[in-house]
Amino acid sequence: MKIVSKSPCRVDMAGGTLDIWPLYLFHDNPTTVHFAVSRYTICELEPREDSQIVLRSRDLWTEEKFESLDALLAAEKYKLPLHAWLLRHFRPETGLEMTTRSEAPAGAGISGSSSLMITAGAALSKLTGMKLPLEKLRETVQNIEAQIIKVPTGSQDYYPAMYGGVGYIKMSPAGITRVGVPVDLADFNSRIVLAYTGVPRNSGINNWEVMKAHISGDKKVQKNFDQIAAISYAMRIALEKFDWPEVGRLVRAEWDHRRKNIPTISNDQIDRMVASTRRAGALGAKVCGAGGGGCVFFFVEPDAKRKVEAAITREGAEVLPVTIAPEGVRVTVSR
Repeated sequence: MKIVSKSPCRVDMAGGTLDIWPLYLFHDNPTTVHFAVSRYTICELEPREDSQIVLRSRDLWTEEKFESLDALLAAEKYKLPLHAWLLRHFRPETGLEMTTRSEAPAGAGISGSSSLMITAGAALSKLTGMKLPLEKLRETVQNIEAQIIKVPTGSQDYYPAMYGGVGYIKMSPAGITRVGVPVDLADFNSRIVLAYTGVPRNSGINNWEVMKAHISGDKKVQKNFDQIAAISYAMRIALEKFDWPEVGRLVRAEWDHRRKNIPTISNDQIDRMVASTRRAGALGAKVCGAGGGGCVFFFVEPDAKRKVEAAITREGAEVLPVTIAPEGVRVTVSR
């Protein structure tokens, strides 16, 4: 038997960091807006007749072996912690080979790790017969990812991997609700550009610094997140109305306020790229994820797309060809 699962990565348009509990409880109408992109994570599971556990990451060029699950559980460190911690939870009853691959560049900020958690978690849920509903799968792998990176994790990164498409999540004391937005995919694809700076970032550390400042009572950070919450809610409304100039304006506004929280979210290359693409016709731009490197998202008018891409290339970044991924995680079984 072979189990193969696959899910898309994402671009966050507005409201990131608000999705980390309990920050969203302190702001009105907390929302995060995002879309799934055609960069995927893939997991293959193949049970073995013996008890050996073999873990592989094709994109990290790393392999790790254990004589049994007990040996994995007894290990103090892992070369592939994401794989190992998932197995610590799901505890398959047979030996297996677990092979993963990510199409997201290293440290890109488009939630390659969260997508892979959903991808691998869905495959392991199938293998072990747990049959976790999507929302329970999200809760489970989000908690496991927090165990790995040792800081709190946000919720939004998992939803594009779960459902695909364009959408947002609403957060309240009652929980989290995901809402899809039925955009014309061809039209929306003509309005998005994604660039990779070539410099990785560390989202866990950046978000943790902001969260500590917020919880510790930093009034400046708290007020900034009031603004980010208001911008994200307004973007949700603009997106549902297909008001593209307003979406672009709100992307710019979100980026301006986010930079005030942590200046290191940007760097000279990103600042130059945002400025030059604006002159080339981009309606708005922002760093994906926690910033400091990784990917930058640009919202453009369709007739300005090529000029924006040329400006990105001139600044030394790579344009990543992407479209909206219309579907979320999928699991197939072959025998």
